[in-house]
Amino acid sequence: MKIVVVGCTHAGTEATKDLARMYPDAEINVYERNDNVSFLSCGIALNVGGVVENPEDLFYSSPEELSALSVHMFMQHEVLEIDAKNKRLQVRNLVTNERFSDTYDKLVMTTGSWPVIPDLRNIGLVNILLCKNYNHALTIIEKAEHANNIAVIGAGYIGIELVEAFEHHGKNVTLIDNMDRVLFRYLDPEMTDRVEASFSNAASAWRSGRP
Repeated sequence: MKIVVVGCTHAGTEATKDLARMYPDAEINVYERNDNVSFLSCGIALNVGGVVENPEDLFYSSPEELSALSVHMFMQHEVLEIDAKNKRLQVRNLVTNERFSDTYDKLVMTTGSWPVIPDLRNIGLVNILLCKNYNHALTIIEKAEHANNIAVIGAGYIGIELVEAFEHHGKNVTLIDNMDRVLFRYLDPEMTDRVEASFSNAASAWRSGRP
């Protein structure tokens, strides 16, 4: 049996380990766009705030560890197309730009999520950053060292944690969201009201989607 895994951050890493254990005779190919695996993006704010001092500590596996399980690791490779009917996919090597095809008997999709980027003018400016992967974490930490005023767009868990992390370093932070309260999708108003109240006692401001 031939198994292809697309994406190898947290879910992909765990899936690959389980597949290698459960099907030791299977051929397993893993395609990952980045040059690393198993990055815990949920810990970026902890790294920014200094709770986790070394960003390398946000990894719990490596391509070498997975390769030792007889898994074929294709790092910095992007899956372009999937032909589910014929069980074939098209792949591009992001380093050489070479394109090739691969086949599979079973396909595991663990591509994860990606931030929604609003269609705004100048959204590509160098000081507008995403917060999702290892390289993003390094850039955020580097630029935050020289910034005094920081805006965080998105008042979910990651946004709230980033505000706390930046406050820890004495930054003036503005949290922006198009909903009328923080953590709108996760908690009831009884809890989110307390979070919002904390902003009035710190060097942070909260800007909601209220008219």
